[in-house]
Amino acid sequence: MTQGTTMATVYVTGTLASYAARADRSRGRVHDEPPPTTRTSFQRDRDRIIHCGAFRRLEYKTQVFVNHEGDMFRTRLTHTLEVAQIARSVARNLQLDTDLAEAISLAHDLGHTPFGHAGQEELNHCMRDYGGFEHNLQSLRIVDKLEERYGAFDGLNLTFETREGIIKHCTPENARTLGELGKRFIEGGSPSLEAQLANFADEIAYNNHDVDDGLRAGLITVAQLQQTDLFARHWHAVDAEMPGISARRMIHETIRRMISVLIFDLTQTSLDRIRDVAPADVDDVRSAPPLIAFSEAIQKESSVLKQFLFEHVYRHYQVNRTISKSRLILRRLFQAFVENPSLLPPDFQTDTASDAVQARRVADYIASMTDRYAMREYRRLFEVTEV
Repeated sequence: MTQGTTMATVYVTGTLASYAARADRSRGRVHDEPPPTTRTSFQRDRDRIIHCGAFRRLEYKTQVFVNHEGDMFRTRLTHTLEVAQIARSVARNLQLDTDLAEAISLAHDLGHTPFGHAGQEELNHCMRDYGGFEHNLQSLRIVDKLEERYGAFDGLNLTFETREGIIKHCTPENARTLGELGKRFIEGGSPSLEAQLANFADEIAYNNHDVDDGLRAGLITVAQLQQTDLFARHWHAVDAEMPGISARRMIHETIRRMISVLIFDLTQTSLDRIRDVAPADVDDVRSAPPLIAFSEAIQKESSVLKQFLFEHVYRHYQVNRTISKSRLILRRLFQAFVENPSLLPPDFQTDTASDAVQARRVADYIASMTDRYAMREYRRLFEVTEV
């Protein structure tokens, strides 16, 4: 039996499984609202996320390569869309709520700083005396507080289930500030299957598109990638089946097959684990160990690829140069705004005497910036030009 026909036996349609999260049984919103009349509560969450300002700004935030370095590289927005597509596909296979899986995926990176992970690491360092900075918590802060689109409440007032999925990991100290959302980080337990799935969709997306972008940028070669079994196996299969096609088509076909096998394995392994535990509903899921997973063999291959990308792409000397500049920009911006809050736009200034509160507002401002806006602010503050 071919992989394609096997996948057809896994793909399912129809009603939600008993273990799926259900919009009509949601734990609700922080601020009560009448239920939507033309869509579900999870669809409303998804739509609110897509229409918010933080989502639009993802278009000009770094994934790995700074936006202006090339039009074909992924941005934080295109990464987010790829995560959402994968999450929807697997959620459908598992009879989960596809709208919830999509909403969580679309919101998962809203709190990312400019300049990718380098920006987050630098802002966390700058905030070390004020509680630190973590992009998952910042994403929650955006949807709970910082977006100002509605007259009746701050934030987007999303459902508990979407907010639960946004928090991927959390320290016990921070968890204690999150109420019901933080309990699983203190007492143990799992989030919904839709939330678990979004995490794996994120991993599948960034591993594979970073291979594509790394090759396109010339930071890695096909020969180097063949050190990893996941890439090599599919590359050789494509070469045998489609001799003579262009190198670019070879790369796309190989990556397409890598994504397919990861999605297939995730679907099959998760179905097996779900059947073994047999959760009756989403509350059983929350009290069970994580049920969404790769097989041991695929997890090992995926981890090897991730380590390869860390060593050969994320720590490539050309990327390191960009990282160094990025960290300098954020560090100097933070120092300038903390030392002189009057440099901030009025919306980010506070009347409080608390240094911690003002520092958090500085972090909010910097985290909201796109790459190009951060560079523009840096030039405004530190470059001397004729007037």
